[in-house]
Amino acid sequence: MTDLHADPATPTAGLQGTTLARTPPPALHRRVTAHLGSAARAWFDQALDEAAAHPGRHGPISVWELRLAEAGRRCGSAHADAVRVLILHAARADTDDLTRVYLQGTAAERRAVLHALPHLVPGPDALPLVEDALRTNDTRLLAAAVGPYAARHLPAHQWRHAVLKCLFTGVPVDEVADLDRRAHADAELARMLGDYAAERTAADRPVPADLNRVLTLTDPEAAPPAARDDRDGEEC
Repeated sequence: MTDLHADPATPTAGLQGTTLARTPPPALHRRVTAHLGSAARAWFDQALDEAAAHPGRHGPISVWELRLAEAGRRCGSAHADAVRVLILHAARADTDDLTRVYLQGTAAERRAVLHALPHLVPGPDALPLVEDALRTNDTRLLAAAVGPYAARHLPAHQWRHAVLKCLFTGVPVDEVADLDRRAHADAELARMLGDYAAERTAADRPVPADLNRVLTLTDPEAAPPAARDDRDGEEC
């Protein structure tokens, strides 16, 4: 009865933070199934089949929404975020579905919604969910909020404040998708970073190491980053 996953000490092949949002669903599925035990894998396969057969909303709550709530218990906490993302993808959740799950869900379910956005929502319609997550101090939620969806759609002013929020809360800037491109030659971001560093120094507090890295990226004399498309994600 304890055969939930193959290796409790190893998260889904290191899939953490915005890597879930950057990994294409087929590759994510391969990684998840490779790490689940037999009982968890059988539950997961059934959950995906149910979501694919009955997508969208059915009654007060759909079966696939119930499966989101069960994911941690059935597949283990190390794999639950990835499992939830794949269930949302199988259910072809639209912006209304994702908004409902986000507003009614736990912090873990909210993370899954944020990770799923670049896979499911082509336009900026789901930005209110990102904006809500950026108002929290939950570092895992913040890390999920600054993924590829935010990189594509978050307006410059809000994106700059999201970068500062990461520095303030200790979220590694590696989580900020497309950071090199969006920070390049951004004089306003450079000013904000300088002001933040000055405030920290005046208060005799350390300046986050990541701040200088981002500040370097804002240099207009530096070579612009190569074009990339986070929608392609990371292969396994």
